[in-house]
Amino acid sequence: MTTAGPPTAAPLPERSPRVLVVDDQTLIRTGFRLILTVRGIEVVGEAADGVEAVAKARELVPDVVLMDIRMPAMDGLDATRRILREIPGCRVLMLTTFDLDRYVYTALSIGASGFLLKDVTPEHLAAAVRLVSTGDALLAPSITRRLVERFAPDPAAGPSAVPVDLESLTPREREVLTLLGRGLSNTELAAHLTLSEATVKSHVARIFAKLSLRDRAQAVVLAYETGLVRPGHGGGAGGGH
Repeated sequence: MTTAGPPTAAPLPERSPRVLVVDDQTLIRTGFRLILTVRGIEVVGEAADGVEAVAKARELVPDVVLMDIRMPAMDGLDATRRILREIPGCRVLMLTTFDLDRYVYTALSIGASGFLLKDVTPEHLAAAVRLVSTGDALLAPSITRRLVERFAPDPAAGPSAVPVDLESLTPREREVLTLLGRGLSNTELAAHLTLSEATVKSHVARIFAKLSLRDRAQAVVLAYETGLVRPGHGGGAGGGH
């Protein structure tokens, strides 16, 4: 007679991210709420300006904030700084009309996890929210490189204002950061360096810890600002996230 082993616990269902939608246009907020709700993503609140966004974020502690950049009272950049300072686990996706926008570059440098054009498709919007809620960054590598190359300061022009010490990185970690700056995904990094994806993920995690980076978006910006990657030498990665 065989004895049954302990019952196997059923996997817990993935928790839906809780989202705060911030935009000064009521129609955009309503549209995004409907798109996300239909796809099983909970919209816990809305805000029409940065001041309201910060207050709602404190109250509701959302997983993801969809943040417009240009708003009255307080713009999306100031609101993002305050929210990320007060709620470190929150992720911010910037909403913009133009992808090559200096404000988007600034948003990435202060900790936003990516950006979306306001004419984003419903499927892409929902996928983006789910992605950043897991702690990853939303990066369209080709757009992000063009954005950073246009607005990142040239390290050769003078001392870098970036308060970061790359000396804490091992040579391998510096190499990985350089490739991150070029937009390579973990899969591409593994192939390029002939390493397993698990090893690549360990390198990336150590880099983020040593340099106090939130995610890959900040890593791309930092790689350019410190001169590891130069404008015009971003490489040809097709990269994922």
